Amino acid sequence: MTSQDPGETGSLLLDDQLCFGLYSASRAVTSLYRALLEPLDLTYPQYLVMLALWEHDAQQVKELGAALNLDSGTLSPLLKRLEKAGLVTRERQADDERSVRITLTDQGQALREQAERIPPHIGRALGFDLDTIVRLRTSMDQLTESVNAYRDAITPN
Repeated sequence: MTSQDPGETGSLLLDDQLCFGLYSASRAVTSLYRALLEPLDLTYPQYLVMLALWEHDAQQVKELGAALNLDSGTLSPLLKRLEKAGLVTRERQADDERSVRITLTDQGQALREQAERIPPHIGRALGFDLDTIVRLRTSMDQLTESVNAYRDAITPN
């Protein structure tokens, strides 16, 4: 990018597009995850759900959706497939039929041990030291927050 203000470049060159760099990096990383997750019989989105549940088991669908930035229309099919695979249970709450609690099964808990081999592979593949990875993650969080705030500001409700 040639301008000091990234919003004013006006460049339509592919190599000048941050979005293309993000897209290419995302595809590469997701492809690696796909290969590493195949023996666990999980898709990448299913893995993200399992990560959230391994961190905090027995969550409401609404809580999972907020943690993963997924709406219920996207999350519900993932949860149904995980339930069919025997990794989670879905239970409607007696006091509120609209509320569904997701809980790991013993099989879902046991899968965590196999999944623990994945982060070291990802770390080695990234080729960065731990400090750089932490800074990159912080930058990605800031980027997400900034873009979401901008989108919300320009999008009519």
